[in-house]
Amino acid sequence: MPINILMPALSPTMEKGNLAKWLKKEGETIKAGDVIAEIETDKATMEVEAADEGVLAKIVVPEGTTDVPVNQLIAVLAGEGEDVTTAASQAAPSAPPAAPSTASNKPAAAEVSPSAPTRSDQGQGGTAPATPSPQRPPLEAAAPRVARTNGHGTERVFSSPLARRLAKEAEIDIGRVQGSGPHGRVIARDIEAARAGRGLRAPAAEPVAVPQPPRAARAPTDDKIRALFAEGSYEVVPHDNMRKIIAQRMVEATSTIPHFYLTLDCNLDKLLAAREEINALAPRDGDGKPAYKLSVNDFVVKALALALQKIPDANVTWTEGALLKHRHSDVGVAVAIPAGLITPVVRKAETKSLSVISKEMKDFAARARIRRLKPEEYSGGTTAVSNLGMYGIKQFTAVINPPHATILAVGAGEARALVKNGTVGVATQMTVTLSCDHRAVDGALGAELISAFKSLIEQPVMMLA
Repeated sequence: MPINILMPALSPTMEKGNLAKWLKKEGETIKAGDVIAEIETDKATMEVEAADEGVLAKIVVPEGTTDVPVNQLIAVLAGEGEDVTTAASQAAPSAPPAAPSTASNKPAAAEVSPSAPTRSDQGQGGTAPATPSPQRPPLEAAAPRVARTNGHGTERVFSSPLARRLAKEAEIDIGRVQGSGPHGRVIARDIEAARAGRGLRAPAAEPVAVPQPPRAARAPTDDKIRALFAEGSYEVVPHDNMRKIIAQRMVEATSTIPHFYLTLDCNLDKLLAAREEINALAPRDGDGKPAYKLSVNDFVVKALALALQKIPDANVTWTEGALLKHRHSDVGVAVAIPAGLITPVVRKAETKSLSVISKEMKDFAARARIRRLKPEEYSGGTTAVSNLGMYGIKQFTAVINPPHATILAVGAGEARALVKNGTVGVATQMTVTLSCDHRAVDGALGAELISAFKSLIEQPVMMLA
């Protein structure tokens, strides 16, 4: 039997991907672990390894194809001793599979595995996708689905085109027919049996009407928006996967998370002095290049991590069943990249020195810009930092990135008038705003967290203890 290679899920948010490049050609021998393709996810470009050995019989989805759904057939592998031409001729159509109705019906992952663990439904690290048996044909390619109603909701029914036509002619509800084909697929003989009164399920109970919340107003359609502007006065730039995911997550965040905001000013004078002294004392290599160069943002990441340890009740994630109270401070840092934004995570930031945090962030930022971050490097986290100070932004509020319960928006440090002990002076001030998920962090708790952060920023020696 030929082995189907399916589009893998390479990130927690991935629903579609772009097949950027094939690294193997048809007719080439492939060993398990060989890198066979490069796939662009919503966040990065990743190499994909083969999970089986054989000969690449047919490439179904050519390189350069965009928006390929997860679990769609992309290539066919001929197993040991199998005729390559025969395997290629048995390739299933490359139509995208239908979405599963429930988590229990989730299709098996692709028969290729990424070079690093990837999939995590909870966004806390990743595990490699399971590899289905090569003998199991993809149900979505073999059997179209229709809806079947039952007393508890709606499930999917696999059926052949002939069975659906016969059921329609006989006025039989195909959702009540017991399928006898592969994987419970309804085929022609099942409809014939149903005509004779055999193999029919009991009619579904009438569902109880449940009051539904009012629907949000729909956004205007693309055509209506374009009609507002003169033809030829604009350029149409299609959304890429990253922009689509950002839009989806921001709508989700603003519509499902009850945000509230806490703002205060931090005095940076001591921090800037400490930063200058630490950078001046950094060890240098033979060329005189310093081993590290700390930024204000490195201090911000460390201070937020330590503040969460001081106020552990704020180091949480909301779920419908319980609060997840985290032992470590995993701080995501928003990095702007072409066409979007990505948030690599500094793990256990409270345990790391400022120089280590600085080195990690420089590495993350460099690889993020060429889309080479691994999913486990930008998934999860317990909070995040968004710093627009380098753009001269004085103050702003940030949208919480699910599943975080907080995010800190950091403005520019600037010289401002400051009254102290009745005397007006000048100090370098930085405005920060903490966005909180009110389900998980109440006002007083959020105030404790941002106050602890302010204390650490204004007394940076406490970060070095």
